[in-house]
Amino acid sequence: MKTNKEALEDNRVKVTVTVGAEEVDKRINKTYRDFAGRYNFPGFRKGKAPRKVIDNALGAEAVAATVSEGLVNEGYPFAIEAEQLFPMGQPTFSADEVAKQGQPYEFSFEVEVKPEYELTSYEPVEIEMPAAGASEAEIDEQLETMRGHYVEFVDASASKKMKEDNYADLKIVATDETGKPVETVSSDSRLYAPATGMLSAAFDEQIMGIKKGDTREFELLVPVTEDSVLLQPLAGQKVKFEVTCNVVKKKELPEVTDEWAKETMGFEDVADMRTRIAQSIEVQKEGYLPRLKENNCLQALMTRIEGEVPGALVEQQQANLLQEFFGQLQGAGMTLDGYLKMQNITSDQFKEDIKAQATDEVKSGLALDAWARHNNITATDEDVLGEFVKAGVPEPEAMMEQWREEGRLYLIREGVIRGKAVNNVMDCAVVTETSEPAKDPAVEISADDAKEAEEAAVAVTDEVAEAVEAAEEAK
Repeated sequence: MKTNKEALEDNRVKVTVTVGAEEVDKRINKTYRDFAGRYNFPGFRKGKAPRKVIDNALGAEAVAATVSEGLVNEGYPFAIEAEQLFPMGQPTFSADEVAKQGQPYEFSFEVEVKPEYELTSYEPVEIEMPAAGASEAEIDEQLETMRGHYVEFVDASASKKMKEDNYADLKIVATDETGKPVETVSSDSRLYAPATGMLSAAFDEQIMGIKKGDTREFELLVPVTEDSVLLQPLAGQKVKFEVTCNVVKKKELPEVTDEWAKETMGFEDVADMRTRIAQSIEVQKEGYLPRLKENNCLQALMTRIEGEVPGALVEQQQANLLQEFFGQLQGAGMTLDGYLKMQNITSDQFKEDIKAQATDEVKSGLALDAWARHNNITATDEDVLGEFVKAGVPEPEAMMEQWREEGRLYLIREGVIRGKAVNNVMDCAVVTETSEPAKDPAVEISADDAKEAEEAAVAVTDEVAEAVEAAEEAK
């Protein structure tokens, strides 16, 4: 078979497929033999009926029509692979009437394909990355997190007034519109801090300036949009409060001393603790810095896309993300409502988040396609076969051939090419190291964790190795 591609408007192409006369003759001869063996023709043994008898019995063009249909069905996936197309919809076909003995057979199809974009620049991207090792600032930040786990709340002086950054031990008596106590809110002693989401901003405003022994009475209409933990169940209702300040509290963090490091945290001394923290940070970075670099490179590359990405591609990606998301929800035994409440977002916010993620993924994919074309990055058959091998499918060569015959190999090729492209972008990137502490993911450490990290500093843990491998496969 031979193919010829012609570009049309609106991301459509026309592909003409020509099958040589010799191949057509082979198909016609074989189909006659198949029909002779498949059907019973009076007066002839099975497989011995001549062509004229077959034509008279089944119709003059039965064989030719069958051959033509087979050539189109086989020729379409062949053309998709030969022309390296990425179809975005169903093709429309036009063809010669039927295949004829001794003549080539030709058909064509039109199909919408993935659009090709150009980048405003193909120079290496410039990104910022945290240093690979553990900086003193990162160690200090982690140490502050550890101190925060051992905070103590001590009584302030009796004259100390409640401020936005204070804590207070409060006695709260809350009653609903009928005078019935609201047990979930009421408490003889509740350690409370403003702006924590436990009670509303309106409640916080009422208790500002309160000091030990003071009592304040007030009534609040809980808005229907209330999202604080304790008042949300009372949305739309009036609640009466009687709040007495048992004492204003101040927060005290432990001093970092050798004694605290040893007795509380389980290290030898402060120096040992800082060393272990550094080792833990380094191990964590080995796992996430490659992913962070990939993300930063893609974000930079996306800004170079010329033009708006097609809405149809974004919608398709949204559907893919939603399908994957709901599969994960089902596996976790959760409902969408439960997830939204846990994340404290509305359904509209969720939809916008999914749309934004889909748009970014489409943009990054199209940007990688453009980078690959510009740098002549391709996917060989060996590359594609390697994907089937990595997937662990039985008989990968046979599976690859099946996908080829079905016209689906372009899906694998796209992943391979984009994976190569992102690696090339990362290899070429101009990286500026920053001194800011790395924020993602948050690194927390206990004494036991730190000791494990010490061993991992010599040999990377299996977990980290698996995380890196997963990141590579995700490309």
